[in-house]
Amino acid sequence: MTLTSTASPQQAEIDALRSRITTQLEQDTLNLPLLPVVATQVLQLSGDPNADVTKLSTLIQQDQALAAQILRIANSPAYASRSPIVSLQQAIAWLGMNMLAGLAFSVSVQSGVFKVKGYEKEVQTLWHQALATGLYGKEIARRKRHNVENAFLCGILHTIGKPLLIHLMLQNNEHSSDQPSWTIMDSIIQEFSIVAGTKLAKAWQLPEPVQEAIGFYPDGAYDLATSPTKGAMITCLADHLATAIVDPTAPDEEAMRALQVVQDLNFYPEDMDAIFELKDTIQQSVSSFVA
Repeated sequence: MTLTSTASPQQAEIDALRSRITTQLEQDTLNLPLLPVVATQVLQLSGDPNADVTKLSTLIQQDQALAAQILRIANSPAYASRSPIVSLQQAIAWLGMNMLAGLAFSVSVQSGVFKVKGYEKEVQTLWHQALATGLYGKEIARRKRHNVENAFLCGILHTIGKPLLIHLMLQNNEHSSDQPSWTIMDSIIQEFSIVAGTKLAKAWQLPEPVQEAIGFYPDGAYDLATSPTKGAMITCLADHLATAIVDPTAPDEEAMRALQVVQDLNFYPEDMDAIFELKDTIQQSVSSFVA
């Protein structure tokens, strides 16, 4: 008598999705979303040594919704201006051109790849976690005297492969009346998000330190990064801290103090104390991004 095992319908669906995504990744046939136009222009301006604040301000003002959100963020607790910021020129003077460019870039990306119908709650959680990682990364970099703007951008984009995979799986499923459950999609996301994010970062021609952070931010991988900005290592710790905001089952403060990345960053107990004290401010700032 021969015994045969039959995979559950859920496992069969996971295997089918895995096979399609694997094929697309190996053959470079991913249908990658384009970087939003405003984000592309902002990225070009931030990398142009001859660019000035007027060009950036003019670019942002072309999109009134973007300009309004930038001003709201600039007035959030994370940036703590002494008086209300009411114009983009004031925001640039307070935040600096590179940080404001990073904010404009992140808001523009949110309106693109982080918009998915049918999974709004789950994708919003991904966005919250990415934002919190960027904000924590900025503060870690400040304490280590590394590039703050670079750390913010690394954090915002370190898991960009996750919403990308959601888009890809829905495209693969476009002829079906039933969308995959989040449980099924999440198993694929956890498996392929770094590879997919790395490919998207190259297609978007993101700065090399950001590409490194996307590919090497997990524990045990950041040593492979070579950028002197230490973006991958900073993002690793920031990701742990941000996860604690969106996931009540995440490790507590004592467990995070014992992380290897804390030692590798040469972070002292007082550094961690200062970062932990920012939790409420980070949460308020995340809310200001998505309001």
